[in-house]
Amino acid sequence: MATSAVGRAGEELAAQWYRDAGFAVVAQNWRCDLGEIDLVCARGRLLVVCEVKARTSLVHGAPVEAVGRVKQHRLRRLAARYLAESGRRGVTVRFDVASVLAGRVEIVPNAF
Repeated sequence: MATSAVGRAGEELAAQWYRDAGFAVVAQNWRCDLGEIDLVCARGRLLVVCEVKARTSLVHGAPVEAVGRVKQHRLRRLAARYLAESGRRGVTVRFDVASVLAGRVEIVPNAF
């Protein structure tokens, strides 16, 4: 499977995980000039910004290992932009990483 197809499939699996957990997926692949947020999910006053990392094997390391400090910093900036543009106020923002390996989803809440 092509890398982009693996990523899209992983994002869909992660989005379904959040729906099953009672969240609404309010944005998927949200983009601006700073980059992209894979998933933005909401439940009550909690807003989750989720970076999805999908792999078919561990040859290149665990998916969650691919979210380093630079990516974390970018996601924080993206979240601030998303909040400003969406007009969402009074929410608590949580940063999760969804690790998808061979079709299995593992969510790391409060990953950073």
